[in-house]
Amino acid sequence: MGNRLLSILFASAALAATAGLAEAKTVIHVMHQGDPGWVKAYGDVAKRFEAANPDIDIELIYAPHDAYNEKFSAAVMAKQLPDVMELDAPFLANYVWSGYLQAVKPLLDQDLLDDMTDSNISQGTYPIDKELYAIGLTDSSVVLYGNRKYLEAIGARIPKSVDDAWTREEFEGYLEKLSKLEGVKWPIDTFRGYGIKTEWITYAYGPLLESAGCDLIDRTTWTAGGTLDGEACVKALTMMQTWVKNGWVVPTSSGTNQFYAEGQPAALAMGGHWFYAEAAAAMKDDIVVMPLPKIGEKGVSPNGTWIWGISATSENPEAAGKFLSFMLKDRDYRDYARSQSAYPGLKSFAAESPLYAEGGPLAIAFEQASKTAVARPPHPAYPTITSAFMQAVDKIFNGGDPQEALTSAARKIDEDIEDNAGYPPFDAQQ
Repeated sequence: MGNRLLSILFASAALAATAGLAEAKTVIHVMHQGDPGWVKAYGDVAKRFEAANPDIDIELIYAPHDAYNEKFSAAVMAKQLPDVMELDAPFLANYVWSGYLQAVKPLLDQDLLDDMTDSNISQGTYPIDKELYAIGLTDSSVVLYGNRKYLEAIGARIPKSVDDAWTREEFEGYLEKLSKLEGVKWPIDTFRGYGIKTEWITYAYGPLLESAGCDLIDRTTWTAGGTLDGEACVKALTMMQTWVKNGWVVPTSSGTNQFYAEGQPAALAMGGHWFYAEAAAAMKDDIVVMPLPKIGEKGVSPNGTWIWGISATSENPEAAGKFLSFMLKDRDYRDYARSQSAYPGLKSFAAESPLYAEGGPLAIAFEQASKTAVARPPHPAYPTITSAFMQAVDKIFNGGDPQEALTSAARKIDEDIEDNAGYPPFDAQQ
């Protein structure tokens, strides 16, 4: 056998071995949303994971935020669910009830599970079996931002903690004073410009209504009639409609971010924690971060954000869990999240985030997580609940009758639950 023939055989053997290695690779499909910065962060962490785990490839599937649910539904219809999926926390109960997700505790690193905040555990837990189905590095909240120069001009009291939140009387009194202050075009931006295609109205406005004694559904009987269209909700939505009628709220047509836009025409902003980075950069020492006002007897704030689950149909759940554990501990990924003022969902991430530490500018936002945060209704009918509620609020803000709009919304929700036979076993939870 000549040397040339030996070389050919060795080369063939090497190619066969390479082909075998390629065939042996595990591919994990990861579906996500996010702005360009986050999309790059996911791509970078995927490359680092592949370098550390050469037997696993990560294939990222991007879906635009506003069209995410449609793309997810298409994947369900095609029976092509990804191995790992990002999901909005209040939709978790629907996904688990529908059989799309599997419990993740056995698939994630134990130190990561031990590191979760109570709110993070809550947003990822299915209420029926109490199992954890999703996890996130982050959580979320909404606070009341104020322009210091305007607040000082009207002599407003500036709360120092969640326990010190403005009452309804103070809040409405300040709105009225601000409406008459030179330089202020609108007393408050509630980000109506986000519209009703996102989760914003339910996420951000719901807590104000719950503070006033309202709720989207009775969380014991799981019926909306008598609760969403009850006296407390009608009064609460009438209150907010009055703010709009008075011209105190930035209209939808003016977009968002009127709080720190040129001339700073809005004196207050009811905004998410993610709003802080840009607002603080624009306003410097003039920005004030306060808790959401206490409309009734108790303060309420939102929680829940986009978290990560593993599909029930994944053929490689261990590798999917390995990627999630890697990503949530990855130093560069955490550094990017911190640069975006991300709200901590892990205790170790909170310790690394001076924004949220005691004395930090967003400490009040983190304080809300332990004192006033209330999750949106954890029920499989949530997609219908939030859609019906947002349409009702939109009608009311545009001059519709609150009782009529809320009764219509409650009827839609109860019909959906009835059409699904009460979503058993939720029907037996009473």
